Amino acid sequence: MKITQIETYVVGNPWKNWVFCRVRTDEGLDGIGEGTLNGFAKTVEAAIHELFPLIVGLDPFDTERISRGLARDVYSDGGQIHGAALSAIETALWDIKGKALGVPLYQLLGGRVRPALRVYANGWYRGDQGRTPESFADQARETVRRGYTALKFDPFGSAWRTVGREDFHHALACIAAVRAAVGPEIDLLIEGHNRFAVHTALAFADAMAVYEPTWFETPVPPHRVGSMIEVARRSPVPIACGEDYYCREQFADLLAADVVHIIQLEPQYLGITAAKDVIGMVHAHHGVTAPHSAQGPICSLVAAHLNLSSPNFFIHEFFDEFNAPWEHDLLTATAKQEGGVLVIPEGPGLGVDLNLEEVVKHPYHPANFLPLFESGWERRTGWGRR
Repeated sequence: MKITQIETYVVGNPWKNWVFCRVRTDEGLDGIGEGTLNGFAKTVEAAIHELFPLIVGLDPFDTERISRGLARDVYSDGGQIHGAALSAIETALWDIKGKALGVPLYQLLGGRVRPALRVYANGWYRGDQGRTPESFADQARETVRRGYTALKFDPFGSAWRTVGREDFHHALACIAAVRAAVGPEIDLLIEGHNRFAVHTALAFADAMAVYEPTWFETPVPPHRVGSMIEVARRSPVPIACGEDYYCREQFADLLAADVVHIIQLEPQYLGITAAKDVIGMVHAHHGVTAPHSAQGPICSLVAAHLNLSSPNFFIHEFFDEFNAPWEHDLLTATAKQEGGVLVIPEGPGLGVDLNLEEVVKHPYHPANFLPLFESGWERRTGWGRR
């Protein structure tokens, strides 16, 4: 079997353009993948087509060789854009392999380690009431009523590096309101979105500890690993991070400090081959993995198959229930949450295909990204559309 063609599609979800691809072979089998970032959709699409000539004519079963070549052979570090393009192509090849062998992707990755995946809800806090404790509390109650036993949310508005006293206490009031609304048994995961300076992150970590969050996620920017290590070493709340990294070496630097043990690798930037390596690295450091899965519906399925086959899996991020309702029509089947656990489509490879009739209904738009430092971003309507 030989790789012959690639096609790409950009789907205009209002708060994040999703980038999909389809790889074709000379034997009629094809596979689908995703390469979504928060921005740069057209750039990633171009990168997919620039990388593709490196693998034309190769056997799609040779995923280890192809993953290495796509990362190494252009002799450039394209960061997350490069990683997203690589991931889109490589996912499609794993999908082809699963279809050819008649088995789901998780079987190729080692088989099921557990019967089900516990999920946490993300994207649920976007009501018209604004960023108030009452709005957070009302939406949290409704999300728990749907069956979720864990909720992630960013209560910090458009904060960047430091905050004033009023904003500091408002964010804490939102956390307190959610805890009061859902009770002590629900896991609360506090999202920092790389917002803060070290001292601000530590002030928030100390103040939120009384509400017993399960983790404080990416409280400082990822570029200086030492800053994340400093926060993790001093925080009374466990720190979770890793979604911004796109190569094994970055995880090696983070794990060497032995202070962060909840690792949120992003399959969308690593590709499945490197993601499995990182999972093993985390396992060797007695850590657990909770892959970032806040992109499109194919990414959600990739994370699910990885998590099913990972011995040190912790919890699965689930956005699909809180995206635009037409998302469920983009694929021939989708993952679903039932009773706080994930149910994925059964079938070879990813178990799904793209519905091109729906894809063309939602074109790219340059405002389709999450403007995290713009007031009202949590409504997820895109840039400038509050």
